[in-house]
Amino acid sequence: MRDEALGEEQTKRPIVKICGLRTIEALEASIEAGADLAGFVFFEKSPRHLTLDAAKGLAAQAAGRIATVALTVDASDEALAAIIDAIRPDFLQFHGRETAERVREAKARFKLPVIKAIGVGGAEDLVAAKACAEADVLLYDAKPTHGAARPGGLGLAFDWSLLNAAPKEKPWLLSGGLTPETVAEALRLTGAPGVDVSSGVESAPGQKDRGLIAAFLRAARGASD
Repeated sequence: MRDEALGEEQTKRPIVKICGLRTIEALEASIEAGADLAGFVFFEKSPRHLTLDAAKGLAAQAAGRIATVALTVDASDEALAAIIDAIRPDFLQFHGRETAERVREAKARFKLPVIKAIGVGGAEDLVAAKACAEADVLLYDAKPTHGAARPGGLGLAFDWSLLNAAPKEKPWLLSGGLTPETVAEALRLTGAPGVDVSSGVESAPGQKDRGLIAAFLRAARGASD
């Protein structure tokens, strides 16, 4: 499933990841709309946080139908091991301050590809992307404001022109403040091979909206027609 999600056959249309799924209904809506990746959040400060028991049910429903991503923030090896044992994700997503060395160690231990989020607020933040050669996929997100409780899922966009200087040698996703109304323009301006959305398809924090999910997929896929 992981090869299908980010493989060569996907390059003709943008990859779409729906992140922060918490219910079977939202997962089914994402699958029906044609999303490639389903993101499950394991971070207690997030309104999208899942317990391991809740995640198991979602992962079972997703199995063989959509690739799954376990999103963590500066998680320990013990926490990662528990998550992997519970849901057997196709990808790990590191959305905290994890270093390139941490990515390398996690890949060696858990034998899973890693998506590394890079918070972008200025050109200097792209240095981190260039240093993170061990990540399999880079995800460019808006850099949170100082003192923010969460590193992502805040509905914030950033200056997409900064990505002109970003490394493009490996798969990458654009995130941060995307909505059904803005995703087509974001894809056109950045040339991103894929997008990641969470709050932009919600009716309230942590509550995914079936109609918004479908609209987001239509807009994203229409951008490549």
